[in-house]
Amino acid sequence: MSALLVTPAPVKRRPAAAPPSAGPLRLGPVSPEVYRAFLAARSTGADGPSFLQLPAWAEVKEGWSHQLVGWGPESGGLTGVALVLLRTFPGTRKHFAYLPEGPVADWADPDLDRWLDPLLAHLRASGAFAVRIGPGPAHRRWTAATVKAATGPGRRLGDVLADEVDPLGTAVAERLRARGWKRCGGDSEDGADAQPRHVFQVPLTGRTPDDLWSGLNQEWRRNVRKARKSGVEITVGSAADLPEFHRLLKITEERDGFRLGRSLAYYERQYAVLNAEHAGRMKLYLARHEGEVLAAHTMITVGRRVWYQTGASADHRREVRPSNALQWRMLLDAHALGSDVYDLRGVPSTLDPDDRAHGLLRWKLGTGGQVVETLGEWETPMHGTTNQALYRAFQAYLNRR
Repeated sequence: MSALLVTPAPVKRRPAAAPPSAGPLRLGPVSPEVYRAFLAARSTGADGPSFLQLPAWAEVKEGWSHQLVGWGPESGGLTGVALVLLRTFPGTRKHFAYLPEGPVADWADPDLDRWLDPLLAHLRASGAFAVRIGPGPAHRRWTAATVKAATGPGRRLGDVLADEVDPLGTAVAERLRARGWKRCGGDSEDGADAQPRHVFQVPLTGRTPDDLWSGLNQEWRRNVRKARKSGVEITVGSAADLPEFHRLLKITEERDGFRLGRSLAYYERQYAVLNAEHAGRMKLYLARHEGEVLAAHTMITVGRRVWYQTGASADHRREVRPSNALQWRMLLDAHALGSDVYDLRGVPSTLDPDDRAHGLLRWKLGTGGQVVETLGEWETPMHGTTNQALYRAFQAYLNRR
């Protein structure tokens, strides 16, 4: 299908990266305290580290062991860190190594081998038969207006010229591909990633609450007003409210035709370990109407990035628009925290209004943000016949799921 727009997409200009220091980088284990200090120093903008690279995230994931590693020059100091999750292949001592939305490294370094090679060598020595990473740079961006204008039968994001192309993302993809890494799902728009390839973000830097309100489309503003007029009350809950959140989540999964497959214990553990690492890191927002909780959404904060992670709502009294009221309050709270971006996480690539999945994209478009295409996740098997065989078996297992 031909592109729906004909004007060239502007290229995002980045300041030139400082030339890398000479010599290889050393890699080794890092204590949680040193790791957190490094992340804190990097958590200063919209491109800061993901919550999936927090040390506490390792405690959320059952069935995985983990390592915290870092690298830097021989003279000392860190230039990058990574949370590595390890899943043992049944019947072996070999592991699949997964770095969700990581590593947190200098992707602008033109010589990726300086730090990728030590990482791969370390993981191979640790028994990994394959590695999956989630490079940090974005690739393309589309404004809500562009996406809305391009909506139509059979259309997808890939058919639409992006409003912005990040040259660093393009360069990183080329460098990984040249080194034998393969993107999960190949050229498929939605990929085969564990994390969403397309996310929806609302930029907050330099904007006032009035700007955010103006950025909402007419339907969203009307729904927020309706919730307020109907008496919907928004509060921040506690761990004691997680069972109610999980009950609503099961209703939402049944209604919307998806299944996360996560237990109440999973969310209780997530809430406990993230907030133990940093008070207020994970919050649970509740929308009540006439004393009943009609919707509940979770929010995670790391530095100046905020994520809306999971949302749930009841099947009844949807006309009072509790979810719109929740998101507006969360957006305002993210702004009040001084955040640079409010990330509503994954959206599908379909622009076909008759596609059931498009409803989620349409809802998030109403906030006036932008669709961001990440580089997705990339994999490579380790050298050796056994590792290659285990990797093929692992791929076959994933394809059967």
